[in-house]
Amino acid sequence: MEFNLDNFKVQGVKVNYYYICKRKLWLYSKGITMEQNSDRVMIGKLVHENSYKRLKKKEVLIDDMLKIDILDDDYVREVKISSKMTKADKMQLIYYLYYLDSLGIKKKGQINYVKERRQEEIELTDEYKREIEKALIDIKEILQKKKPPELVKLPYCTKCAYYEFCFAKEV
Repeated sequence: MEFNLDNFKVQGVKVNYYYICKRKLWLYSKGITMEQNSDRVMIGKLVHENSYKRLKKKEVLIDDMLKIDILDDDYVREVKISSKMTKADKMQLIYYLYYLDSLGIKKKGQINYVKERRQEEIELTDEYKREIEKALIDIKEILQKKKPPELVKLPYCTKCAYYEFCFAKEV
């Protein structure tokens, strides 16, 4: 059976959250947003706004759904502070490449880790296409649930904007 992207389109941040924490994904998708209270998120926004000021195509909105940090002739670029969430960052960018590819737009991807002053180049492969399709199917299933996924303690939970929400009984 052929995968139909139209049935599984989501915002890129949801793909990112899927790879970080499925509970965070569900909460965010239900309008429970804690990011406005997070210093880490605010720092990320400031870094994003103040990086690459000379570029013309910053924060390009595609189909009122995908907000691409930087778009140029050859690349879709994502700006991240650090590489602590490499898998999530990579899969978010792969989703953008996949989405654009479905529109007939072929690009390479690049993640710019500002704090580390390094870049990682990514190309959309058949393996990545299969992985993102599987993730999108799983995301749809998670978002349709009536309750959030069970709490899973992860090494980075204490730095998450949702920490106090998830661990209210323990704090």
